[in-house]
Amino acid sequence: MAERHDTDMLFRALADPSRRRLLDLLHAHDGRTLNELCEHLDMTRQGVTQHLDLLEAANLIATVRRGREKLHFLNPVPLQEIYERWIAKFEKPRLKALSDLKRQLEKANG
Repeated sequence: MAERHDTDMLFRALADPSRRRLLDLLHAHDGRTLNELCEHLDMTRQGVTQHLDLLEAANLIATVRRGREKLHFLNPVPLQEIYERWIAKFEKPRLKALSDLKRQLEKANG
């Protein structure tokens, strides 16, 4: 049941474009402060904080205190787990089909 809750929380976090934008910003430059993240979003600090809290609850970001600042870091592990569970298994048959097609075309042209 905990895994389902984690997965639901993860997809809920990814459903919002502002949260996806925050993840993109952290991917481009990890370890940003709240102020640095707010510069890139057209919303209040409180709004950005709420989005960051949800991303942290979904384990998509981690935070570290540096003095009075709180730095935000991307945690790609849950995204990799989504990839492995939901995407990779659907890619394999397509990649095999493309590889088979390539071999057939090379035989026909060879």
